[in-house]
Amino acid sequence: MTSSRVVALREAEERDWPSIWPFFAAIVADGETYAYPQDLTSDAARGLWMEGAPGRCVVAVDADGAVLGSAKMGPNRPGRGAHVGTASFMVSPAARGLGVGRLLAEDAVQWLRRSGFRGVQFNAVVETNAAAVRLWRSLGFEILGTVPEAFDSRTHGLVGLHVMYLDLDVDVDRGPDLD
Repeated sequence: MTSSRVVALREAEERDWPSIWPFFAAIVADGETYAYPQDLTSDAARGLWMEGAPGRCVVAVDADGAVLGSAKMGPNRPGRGAHVGTASFMVSPAARGLGVGRLLAEDAVQWLRRSGFRGVQFNAVVETNAAAVRLWRSLGFEILGTVPEAFDSRTHGLVGLHVMYLDLDVDVDRGPDLD
């Protein structure tokens, strides 16, 4: 990576997948944050990650156009649950600590709010993923509960999965939306 500064977020395109796949595969193989199958192929992973309408997938790129991270977002559940959104984030290990995750997270929350979602629910935040838990809490997410021993961490063994939620009808600066 020739530049460490994120300069843009943009909609992900099919041509971005070859840049996303290496860090996607490495993060899944690391066994600490995602419960995707270990034997996931690139094609299968692309189908899971490259979210289409009514959701979206974005990439964070540096000044040279290198992909530093990606996020996907959309409805958490179909049908009568589609008013609550969700999102997933992956940052290249080479770009950790540069604010890429925060940039992607803030964009996802803003997009979900603008798109009319009432809240954001994360179904499975690994409790030992301290950086993610700290980020979500700093953005106003609450831990609604923890499913004990629901994730088999490669280094910690069986650990809990947090269910986290952000009410998009409440603006931290002005209170509940009364429209």
